[in-house]
Amino acid sequence: MSGSASALRLRTLVVEDEWPARNYLVELIEGSGLGQVVGAVSRVDEAREALAGRSAPPSSSRAVDGGAAEGAMGIEAVFVDVQLMGGGSGLDLIRQMVEGGTPPMFVLATAFDRHAIEAYELGVVDYLLKPFTEDRVTQSLKRLHERRPPRSVVAPTGNRIVARRKRSLVFLELPEIWAFETADRLTYVHTAHGVFDVDLSLTAIEASFGRAFTRVHRRWLVNASHIKELERDGDETRLFVGPALSDGSQGVRVPVARERAVAVRSALLANATGLRRG
Repeated sequence: MSGSASALRLRTLVVEDEWPARNYLVELIEGSGLGQVVGAVSRVDEAREALAGRSAPPSSSRAVDGGAAEGAMGIEAVFVDVQLMGGGSGLDLIRQMVEGGTPPMFVLATAFDRHAIEAYELGVVDYLLKPFTEDRVTQSLKRLHERRPPRSVVAPTGNRIVARRKRSLVFLELPEIWAFETADRLTYVHTAHGVFDVDLSLTAIEASFGRAFTRVHRRWLVNASHIKELERDGDETRLFVGPALSDGSQGVRVPVARERAVAVRSALLANATGLRRG
């Protein structure tokens, strides 16, 4: 997606404590082409942290693209559940932002319809009932676009990922990241600093940072600049991704899907010299 097309997508925060629902909503928003999920968190306190700087002048905030705590000046809309962990409900979060005077646009995304009156009194743009559907999420995004203030159409200004280490947030620059992996319905980021949880799917990460990472397997995205070795053993192909090849070096062995092996090898050789082609 071009930079201009990306800038037209609505920069969105998802606040949902159930992983399957959060991941599915992220997929639907990204798949619509109308929204860019710049953060996905499970707790009210994390959402407050992500939104804390919305009223600060632009010079005092820095965007965090694709992580759990977006530079608040960039968040335009929030899809939020009612029942959440971390000190309050989704309605409490909306009320706090409204009282603060500079709220983003909100969509209440919940399994219960009994909160509709209170939600609309607080000024939510839409009320989205679970289970989510592609058509209904697209409809919500279109409503948000209709209400989008012209001054909110801003291009991304940062390229950081926010990951999770227990109750802490870890901020990572893209060059620090070796690879992203999905396993057991969770997403992990591999770095020299360790392995951390990320609340975005590989599809969402690829949509935001596709040029920086290469899909080599349905469960893996890798930073091509950190690929140090391509190993072939029969029909199996693996990559070593990390800082160096020395014994005991940090890094991760990444499988390459058979249907992607030729394309991955060709791409690596296209950006390197020293091997006789034959």
